[in-house]
Parts: sequence; structure tokens; C-alpha cells
Amino acid sequence: MNAPAPYPSTATVSPGAAPAFRFDGGAADYLGVAILAFLLTFVTLGIAYPWALCMIQRWRCHHTMIGGRRLRFTGSGLALIGLWIKWFFLLIITLGIYSFWIVPGIHRWIVEHTEFE
Repeated sequence: MNAPAPYPSTATVSPGAAPAFRFDGGAADYLGVAILAFLLTFVTLGIAYPWALCMIQRWRCHHTMIGGRRLRFTGSGLALIGLWIKWFFLLIITLGIYSFWIVPGIHRWIVEHTEFE
């Protein structure tokens, strides 16, 4: 028995229908969120980066639709802070080499905390 796909198939979108992928965010909206996220990260010397990252991701998901369904980001800064502290420590003791593992790790965490509304 085949399980249904967890996301809408783009093959079912008929010609003339709504586009399979849509992004409706604007520059002014993003600028406010980006400045706030930057200030939060800068003022806390990077400690609050998980919350800044979640703000940006929440904005991106709120403005992204796939197959007519809007995305929702469920992650929180509190849920990411443990990983961030570990990654930050490893980044320092490896003199930056660990960043090659941090980038995919952050992306994996973001994907795992993104779903359809």
C-alpha cells in the first residue's frame, strides 16, 4: 500500500491553474524583519542568532505557497539554542572549519521545522 505524498504533487496542477510555487513577500516587509534580526544578532554577539534565524524563516514561510498551500515554520529560538551553542563552540575550537557542517545542519533543522498550514 502506497502512503500519500506529504506534499501536493506539481503534476496535478493543470494548465491555467494557479502556479505550483508562489512567493508574495515584499522588500519593505523583509527590510524590517532583516534589520531586526541583524540587530538582535549583533547586540547579543551572536547568542540570539537562533531567534533571528527563526524570525527570517517565519517570514519566508509566511510568504511562500506550494501547490496552493502556504508554508508554516514551527521552529523556535529556544529549540535551536542547544544546537547553536554546540555549533558555536565547535566553530571556535576548529578555527572555522566546522562551518562546513554547520551550514547543512542549520538547513536540515529549518527543513525539519517547516510544514504546510
